[in-house]
Amino acid sequence: MKPILPSLLRSNTPDAIYQNRAIIAMTVTLACVLELLDTSIVNVAVPHMMGSLGATLDEITWVSIAYVVANVIVLPISGFLANQFGRRNYLALSILVFTIASWACGNASSLGELVFWRIVQGLGGGGLIATAQATLYEVYPVKEMASAMAIFGMGIMFGPSLGPTVGGWITDTWSWPWIFYINLPLGAIALLLVLVYVPDSAHRKDIVTVDYIGLILLAVGIGALQLMLERGERLEWFESAEIIAYTVTSVLALIGFVIRELEFAHPIVNLRIMKDLQFSAGLTFTFFLGAALFSTIFLFPVYAQSLIGFDAFQTGMIILPSAMAAAFAMPIAAQLMARGVPAYMLITIGACLFLYAMWGHHLFTTESGMMDFFMPLLLRGLGLGLIFMPLNNLTLARIKPHEIPNATGLYNLVRQLGGSVGIALSATLLSKFEDIKRSGLVEHLANDNAAMAQRLDLFLHMFIQKGEAATMATQKAYAVINLQVNKQAMMLAFSDLYLLFGIAIIFMLPLLFWMRTPPRMAQPGEVAH
Repeated sequence: MKPILPSLLRSNTPDAIYQNRAIIAMTVTLACVLELLDTSIVNVAVPHMMGSLGATLDEITWVSIAYVVANVIVLPISGFLANQFGRRNYLALSILVFTIASWACGNASSLGELVFWRIVQGLGGGGLIATAQATLYEVYPVKEMASAMAIFGMGIMFGPSLGPTVGGWITDTWSWPWIFYINLPLGAIALLLVLVYVPDSAHRKDIVTVDYIGLILLAVGIGALQLMLERGERLEWFESAEIIAYTVTSVLALIGFVIRELEFAHPIVNLRIMKDLQFSAGLTFTFFLGAALFSTIFLFPVYAQSLIGFDAFQTGMIILPSAMAAAFAMPIAAQLMARGVPAYMLITIGACLFLYAMWGHHLFTTESGMMDFFMPLLLRGLGLGLIFMPLNNLTLARIKPHEIPNATGLYNLVRQLGGSVGIALSATLLSKFEDIKRSGLVEHLANDNAAMAQRLDLFLHMFIQKGEAATMATQKAYAVINLQVNKQAMMLAFSDLYLLFGIAIIFMLPLLFWMRTPPRMAQPGEVAH
């Protein structure tokens, strides 16, 4: 296929590409930050959207769901689309579609219109991360790949963490449409830089035939799976006919998709690369890494706002050092790998740091403050930063250059699904753990111990002094104790969940035995192709 966008790159030679590699890395990372920012930035503006659009809470959630579902559908086929249209063309068109859809979202006058344009925005954004990663794997020499992935990883870590902070500030300062308008200048800059600096792929192959059946099965299967994960907790999982329908549809479609892709001569997603045990082990690890990353980002704001009383902006500012620590750790990991430190050793250190950070989260209480949060969150960022980039390099180390776009699509899809599963599991377990902890606390209080009697008597006298009748004062005293029990039960549930995710990452470390192959080495200045 001929280029559909005019080429502004003056020189497409390997030397010119190598000289511009830092600009290219920054350009594609900016595109990734935009895409990931819009995954979480909308959440803090939900109350404002409900009032402006006249929507219920259940209806407004489709604004987030529509974006994520469209996103995950495009992720695994981004390699195919980049090959079909040309990687540079596809990256530029994705940014263009994302930016135009952002403007349309800000101008939406109804819920249906906003949801439609969020779908379009998700379809545009879904191609950015995997295509950006594939671009870096071809532009950078293999010997410098750790540095490239460090830059790329900063965007992956910063995007979700900045969402609540930026979204809260923009919504409070201006209004909710500006959370979409902010994408316009940044999208325009990213588009211009892509057209000027980003080269096309040297490994592009002509498409013999398009696997439309596989494409439909993938879209239906992944879309239904994401809908199940997004709405499961709200609809009480398999007690809902809707969730059962999503589950059956997803299972049947994905089974059909796997069979189709393994039998079809020209699959839209080449699943055969998963025969490589190193790649498959890396996918498994990154699934749990995605769950740990997105779940802890999900849990801490809920804890801080529900139990501590912080608003969205304050919560975002507390989380920000964690994202900065992750960004700081990635270049360090890159330098250590360049000096010969094994990737699996860095991943192990990162996992241990993450577990220690989760132990710090486990010790949080309803009285914890900013100084209590700082060090555990900082260590969380450092740990994830040390895991992310070496894991990325090890997972893709043995993938052939022409399979990199397909592999990065699968890799980012698995991390995204891991995040969705982790958030859904966190929401469910938080409710279950809270019920269990509350039952234990209530049982303890039912023993009519001295502390319980003293606390009840204190509240009773407090309400009587305020002029309440004895009967009403007794009811209010029990109500206050009930609120305190609920608060402590929720706190204990958060504590257990934090520790659970820390242990889960440690249990993934044995996978490193299948991931000891180092990345291929290249001479300085030698681009990957």
